[in-house]
Amino acid sequence: MTDIKLYNTMARAKQDFTPIDPKNVRMYVCGPTVYDRAHLGNARPVVVFDVLYRLLRHVYGADHVTYVRNFTDVDDKINATASKRKEAGAAGTLEELVHERSNETIDWYLNDMRALGAMDPDQMPRATEFIGPMIDMIEDLIAKGHAYPDGAGHVLFSVKSYEDYGQLSGRSVDDMIAGARVEVADNKRDPMDFVLWKPSTDDLPGWDSPWGRGRPGWHIECSAMSHDLLGASFDIHGGGNDLQFPHHENEIAQSKCSHPDAGFANFWLHNEMLQVEGKKMSKSLGNFFTVHDLLEQGVPGEVIRFVFLGTHYRKPMDWTEKKRAEAEATLRKWRGLTAGIEPAPSPSPAVVAAVADDLNTAGGLAELHKLASAGDAASLLASAQMLGLLTDDLGEWASAPSVDLSEFEAKLLKVRLVAMEAKDFSKVDELVQKLMSAGVEVQMFKSAEGPAVKLIPSLNFDPSKLEDL
Repeated sequence: MTDIKLYNTMARAKQDFTPIDPKNVRMYVCGPTVYDRAHLGNARPVVVFDVLYRLLRHVYGADHVTYVRNFTDVDDKINATASKRKEAGAAGTLEELVHERSNETIDWYLNDMRALGAMDPDQMPRATEFIGPMIDMIEDLIAKGHAYPDGAGHVLFSVKSYEDYGQLSGRSVDDMIAGARVEVADNKRDPMDFVLWKPSTDDLPGWDSPWGRGRPGWHIECSAMSHDLLGASFDIHGGGNDLQFPHHENEIAQSKCSHPDAGFANFWLHNEMLQVEGKKMSKSLGNFFTVHDLLEQGVPGEVIRFVFLGTHYRKPMDWTEKKRAEAEATLRKWRGLTAGIEPAPSPSPAVVAAVADDLNTAGGLAELHKLASAGDAASLLASAQMLGLLTDDLGEWASAPSVDLSEFEAKLLKVRLVAMEAKDFSKVDELVQKLMSAGVEVQMFKSAEGPAVKLIPSLNFDPSKLEDL
């Protein structure tokens, strides 16, 4: 069996992965708060943990892995977007508009992530479906002295009651106080205490509880859902590194205080953030865009996925136009090489070994390049598909327009041969630029017969631009 090594944030080291039960490997990943479309950074953990999911299924068997990723569908941001719709004259109560917005955004999210080749997790619970287990966990924490009502409809977790608080993020108490998300609640006993339950107004979503009508805090949602679906101890908990504190730190405190004899998650994995052309993605810089934006602009989901896989998940990833173009060219070549063939019975051991070494997807892509260079199309196809590439579902974009460019290939080859004799390639460069401006990919290489040329029309191919040639 393939040995898997994963970097465990809690241990701050790469460790051998041994599941609690090899016949039921369990992973929980924090999903989105569904108030708007997913931006490109939101998609990175989806692709990262999709690769891990595929690896676990390959090693332990598809029927022996349970992957849970939640939807937070009760949140102030969702309420705010619904309120704006209400103010704009939308029909229905505010609570109905909140539900409508959540459903709409969940559909958007799933469609966009599927376009990137991400498999649906085995379970995708909504927070609103688990209010009962959340209330039960809060009552248990109060009974054990780890939480307290403030008398104004809030229940707060007492951070000082859990002595190991801060181990995951490694922050000092002062740092945590300074960096904690501000949560409005009266009568906090300690500035670090965080909200488990808060009151709701009559027009907003809310549920009856021992502390009055209200709704859960963010952190208790994942503790309750993971416990209900995966048990008090499971193998992997993941998300972006922005969730280490306070979200994951608070989850650990809640879950371990509620179930002190259990281990909660054995491995904690966190992916780094995303940049655009070397800068942090932000609306103020004009480089903020959603996955849907890119798809609408004609960037194939498979290309986005390929660019993501080119950087190790624990390193910042820089989305650039150059990487996009290179990814598209590579995928076109690979799809051409594997067209009409059956994949090998299993992926290349070298590709599996790379990915099993702390999800070294960049190393996995390097091995795919080797398979392509060697002409091993069957192994290339099987190995790429293990990474979620070259699948049938994602291949429609690469179906190039049917057009005969042999006349232009012959012309470019003739100009190139003359240029090689004269050692002046200005005419070659001029012709290549015209071909590229018409949406033609130009490949010039050396074959067994000598210099060769291959022209491939892209999805943006415009034959009218070739008329003057």
